[in-house]
Formats: sequence, structure tokens, C-alpha cells
Amino acid sequence: MTDRDDARALEPAQIQQFIEQGFVRIDNAFPRALAEQGRAILWRDLPCSEHDPSTWTRPVIRLSGYGGPLFREIANTPVLHRAFDQLVGVGRWRPRKDIGGTFPVRFPHPDDPGDAGWHIDLSFPGEDCDPNERHDYSAWRANIVSRGRALLMLFLFSDVGERDAPTRIRVGSHMPMARYLAPAGEAGRARMVLDDMGADCEIALATGEAGTVYLCHPFLVHAAQMHRGKSPRFMAQPDLPPAEPYRLERADGDYSPVEIAIRLALGRIDAG
Repeated sequence: MTDRDDARALEPAQIQQFIEQGFVRIDNAFPRALAEQGRAILWRDLPCSEHDPSTWTRPVIRLSGYGGPLFREIANTPVLHRAFDQLVGVGRWRPRKDIGGTFPVRFPHPDDPGDAGWHIDLSFPGEDCDPNERHDYSAWRANIVSRGRALLMLFLFSDVGERDAPTRIRVGSHMPMARYLAPAGEAGRARMVLDDMGADCEIALATGEAGTVYLCHPFLVHAAQMHRGKSPRFMAQPDLPPAEPYRLERADGDYSPVEIAIRLALGRIDAG
């Protein structure tokens, strides 16, 4: 889809798809030229050469998040802002100042990357986290109101085909995931093994041209995979920060699509 002048980024059918399937794809969410500029910066920081595949000796290299005007512009295009309003709610999210999280750059390689397990992205530190280990996320948690994360987002900085290590998505897995998180309440769960979570769900692949963004429900179960193509895959996976917690009970009934999906999973509203 392209950026439009009206107040909507997503059609009603796309919002319904998000509720039922847990994600929506936005084509041309940021300009291809900006993706190319960002990719050039990432190549500069990689310990290998863009033009010499013999230097691509590892299946995946993770780069830290990037700031600056370029990445801030990519994270805050008008079409993305309108989509955030539609999926999360006006005034319920905060703009990103950067492309946070990591850039997992995946290379054509015969070895297992070692990070291709099914998971959701955790969003807040548990009480058992060591405050001196700032980058130890092993005890981080997720809870039923997705504290600390409004959306999971996948920003494609290169063209990604089916053989180019596209992220695997278990379509609709946010529903059983919500039911799994609900009994843990506000405390949430950590150290989750999700190999079987949504195992009967159809698998979708996060493919698309550079500039594509997938907006995903924070409970969507997803996984990496080996790269079987020819060109390295560049993708970022920042979260969208919430301005306020999600609420599963609102007196005014003004639920966002993210909340509607959780309520639907928990049987608080009728699927019909």
C-alpha cells in the first residue's frame, strides 16, 4: 500500500486481519531510498565486505539499534503514525527516536544460525533480573497487557524473498499466546519454551521489498530461519513504545484492535 493523504493507513479489512491473524503488512511504509541509505550504514559497521561473499563467514551478525535523523525519519513516516493510531489508539503510543532493538543481518550460509526458535519478544525485566547485567534478557518477561511493548515491528531494509531468511510467523498464534499469559497476570512469564505454541497455525513469511513494514501483535509467535538465498538480508525489529498500558476493561468500551484481539482470545467478546 502507498502513503495516502487521508487519515487512514489501514482499511477495515486490514484491521480485521490484524485482529484475527496478528499482523498486517504495509508496503512502502518508508522510502526505498532511505532503506538503501540505512543499509549502507549497516554495511559500514559489519566485519565483512558487501562485494566479497567469501567474507560472509557467519550465518547471522547482530548490530545494535541506530539513531540519528535518517533512522528517526524511517521510524516515523506519516503512514506508520496513522497505522499506530488505528491499531494501538490515538495518544496511546510514543514515537520512536531511533530504530531500537537489533538489526539481525542474515547471510547465505549452510550452518544453523542458532537463534531460530519460536518465541515472542519479551518486554520488561522481572524482579529476578540482575540490575548489574543490563543486557541479560534471559529473565525478562511478557504479561497479558504487554507491559512495555505496544507492537512488534519488522522493518525490511533489503528485498526479502522466500529464500532470504524471512521471519516465520505463526498466523493467529497471538490468540493461544494470550490464553497462556493470562493466568500469570501482571507478573507475566519468563523463560518460555514456545515450540508448540500455535504449532497448528499456518505459517506466513515476512517477505517484501525494502521499505516494507510488518506491524505485529506483541503476542505473535515468530521465528528466524536459515538463509538459503544469495544476498544478505537486512531487517530491524524495534518495538513501539506504549504511552499507557493496554486495558482489557474500559468503561467507555474504546478498545484498540490489539486489546480486542486479547479480549477475543480470552472469551470476553463474541467472535461473531
